[in-house]
Amino acid sequence: MARGEYALGERLPTGKQLAATYGVSTMVIREVTEHLRAHGYIESRQGVGCIVRATTPETGFQLPRRQELDAAELAAIYELRLDLESAVAALAAERRSQADVDALAAILARLESGLRDAGSSAADIEFHARIAAACGNKYHLRLLQYLNTQLYQTVRTARENTQREPGLPEQVHREHVAIFEAIEARDAVMARAAAVSHLLRAMDRLGLRHGAPAAATPAAASFSSDGAPRARRRKD
Repeated sequence: MARGEYALGERLPTGKQLAATYGVSTMVIREVTEHLRAHGYIESRQGVGCIVRATTPETGFQLPRRQELDAAELAAIYELRLDLESAVAALAAERRSQADVDALAAILARLESGLRDAGSSAADIEFHARIAAACGNKYHLRLLQYLNTQLYQTVRTARENTQREPGLPEQVHREHVAIFEAIEARDAVMARAAAVSHLLRAMDRLGLRHGAPAAATPAAASFSSDGAPRARRRKD
């Protein structure tokens, strides 16, 4: 953007076109796109795509860079997700359409068929984003998409660790099913509770403490070379 390759107001190529141009995966393009959106370079317009809105960054809400994301930072982000995603699940239960239910059911089926596949982390992120879409608030959806895109590697690493524990992939799937069933039943209270339970268990699987001051959160999770935490070996 800063080099002026795309003019202000110009529409960017699609994610697939950009991936082909730069020889990277569409997930990489999605992560870069969220980064550009978070910094105010681009905006999404329904039916149009991504439009260039600035060539200099805006100062706004940002997550730490992956290499700066230690256990304390990650615990604080998960606390944010607890508040955000529980509210989103409750709203989705109240406002969802049958199309939303059908879309969530299809994603759940893909997750179930890939319980032992680390690549299913993309479907995991898609499941939570689809719940946000069902809540009918575009700002909830945008914030959740940003958080989950930035945490993609963390989610992938967590799933890889989960798959090493007998019974844990099935447990995670049951947590997703509980959220889905509450949304399908239009039970906002249960949807909120199921989302909170799922995220608290996810924190536990990553060795993160909930409710402690960020500075006091122990570095219970070890970190890989790309900054993603590897969970302690724990069972639910």
